[in-house]
Amino acid sequence: MSLDTPAPGSREHRPSAESGAPPALTTETEQQAAAEQEAAASSRWSALRPLVLRLHFYAGVLIAPLLLVAAVSGLLYALSFQAEKIVYRQELTVPDGDRSRALLPLADQVAAAREARPDGTVTAVWPSSERGATTRVLMDAPDVDEGKSLAVFVNPHTGEIRGELPSYGSSGALPLRTWLDELHRDLHLGEAGRYYSELAASWLWVVALGGLALWIGRRRTARRALFVPDRKAKGRRRTLSLHGTVGLWAVVGLVLLSATGLTWSRYAGENIGAVQDQLGGATPAVSASLDGSAGGGGEHAGHGAGAGGAHQGADVGIDRALAAARAAGIDGPLAVTLPTDTTGYVVKETDTTFPVRLDSVAVNPADGRVMDKLRFADYPVLAQLTRFGIDAHMGVFLGLANQLALAALALALVLVIVWGYRMWWQRRPTKGRALGGRPVPRGTWRRVSPALLFPLAALTVVIGWFVPLLGISLAAFLVVDLALGAVARSRRA
Repeated sequence: MSLDTPAPGSREHRPSAESGAPPALTTETEQQAAAEQEAAASSRWSALRPLVLRLHFYAGVLIAPLLLVAAVSGLLYALSFQAEKIVYRQELTVPDGDRSRALLPLADQVAAAREARPDGTVTAVWPSSERGATTRVLMDAPDVDEGKSLAVFVNPHTGEIRGELPSYGSSGALPLRTWLDELHRDLHLGEAGRYYSELAASWLWVVALGGLALWIGRRRTARRALFVPDRKAKGRRRTLSLHGTVGLWAVVGLVLLSATGLTWSRYAGENIGAVQDQLGGATPAVSASLDGSAGGGGEHAGHGAGAGGAHQGADVGIDRALAAARAAGIDGPLAVTLPTDTTGYVVKETDTTFPVRLDSVAVNPADGRVMDKLRFADYPVLAQLTRFGIDAHMGVFLGLANQLALAALALALVLVIVWGYRMWWQRRPTKGRALGGRPVPRGTWRRVSPALLFPLAALTVVIGWFVPLLGISLAAFLVVDLALGAVARSRRA
């Protein structure tokens, strides 16, 4: 030993707290405390696990059909973006021979659409945004359903009308994607059908996180079995391995789909919107009002009765308004909302693919002056995150990669549900069991300590109030379960 080396056990030899090095040995008290903490955590999970398992079992059996419908329709919707390009190629593209010709003024293209549909009122124009693409002129027309617009597709080089189709929403969904979107949202049942999608979205995150807790909490000999299916397993164990591993890989995406889906829901969506507004995360809108008051530039501005074509004052025209917007830095795919007597032109970027371009300006139709400008970078952070989440849920945030990810998530959910029902069937009713499956016995909540049970119950009440259909259905499950328990006790007696 060197003379400069401190002797073991001396003050100099002990590692200092400032060095950050952990002590070589822990005291017996520390080891005992760590063991007690681990045992307490294990005990809490042992008491809580049957309750989570019972909830996961019944929610999986009863809610899974709704989730399966949502997953299949969501899978078809994710694939519809590419299908639209094929099905509506005639309307969306121009002949190859015209692509080298100069573009007509936008006003001439709008005039061609008006001539083709004199019964319609032009509300907005989507100029051709890439080589070979048509210009889309949106109209209010008598033969178009409420909430939709008639899209007249114009060859920007010749003014030829390439076709006309109903268009829906800010993304311009055409009939195929609109039909699948409505199937996913409400099963084509209107407002009554929205209960299905809200119920599915309300339970998806509960079932996903409950399954994650159960899968991670299982005892296993190898950590690899947590992430990779066990090929050596047979029967129900093999099905459980597939169910758990695929669910583990998909759980983050499923929770995000549930959260973003709830923002569109009727009841939970209202609560989410109220909280977002209180936190200062409301989505702003450019002000296009000609009288100086706020408003007039929202997403649906110019799409009401009498909108578009109702402006009676001086008008510099759509081409000069578009030029003023481009001079202000608005570029890329655009949507131009026509002025009314009280609002000016609104020119908005519509590129939702990351990095997004969603800036907008309002232009005075009298002199072509930019009245107001709104940059997406100036949105509140919460509004930006909401925009990203909604676009990702719709499959437009990352383009084709986003749509493939949605399709993969939907397929994973379908497989997890099928494997879940297979596990139930593998314990199907026999002579020895009157009921299918083997749910955890009633009364498991009594094993949970009051220190954990009461906060958990309070949190459940709060979540049930904030997500009403989840709270109502959970209460219904509880009432039915109590009734079945009472009937079983009376039969035993």
